[in-house]
Amino acid sequence: MANGKFISVVLVDDHEIVRVGFGRLIETTNDIKVIGEASSGEEAYQLVQNLNPDIIIMDINMPGIGGLEAIIRIRRRNPKAKIIALTVHETEPFPTRVLDAGAKAYLSKRCVPQELIQAIRKVHKGGTFITSRVVREMSKTPGAKEAAITLLTAREFQVFAMLAEGRTPVEIGEDMNLSHKTIHSHRANIMKKLKLETNANIVQFAMLQGIV
Repeated sequence: MANGKFISVVLVDDHEIVRVGFGRLIETTNDIKVIGEASSGEEAYQLVQNLNPDIIIMDINMPGIGGLEAIIRIRRRNPKAKIIALTVHETEPFPTRVLDAGAKAYLSKRCVPQELIQAIRKVHKGGTFITSRVVREMSKTPGAKEAAITLLTAREFQVFAMLAEGRTPVEIGEDMNLSHKTIHSHRANIMKKLKLETNANIVQFAMLQGIV
């Protein structure tokens, strides 16, 4: 523990009511304490550098760079950072992408409260944790079309998710600190790998996969 008395936690979610709810849950313990909150990936990146918490609980869908990119940047800055993803997404490819990015645990927001407490304690001790709902979904064998999205690289998947939300290449480039030409290149690769032709196809595909 950072201070020898409790496990310090930073909560990252763009909905204040969610942060309040999880904060109250954590307050029911005597060994875990919330020391900071953030509402975006950018804010989380800065806050983590300042507070150096034992555990970061990160939502995935947020404005700006989002949770996945925040995980990548935090882990790049501090490879030892322990991050728990807490999200509404229970199906692939989200769990695999997030865990590959460096998260140590992946929980559904529909998990039972005790699972979050269990995950915090287990990850703090160096372990990993995946909520039971997600484990069941990950065990399902995808069909050919569903499996196609696994061909995307981590960066391509990030761009794909943002395009599916209706963001333009210029907006995505600004959020990710990349040129719009680079984003256009990623978009071309995405379209080729997924055999899609238009932005509408991207949105439709993402909706079928439960990504948006």
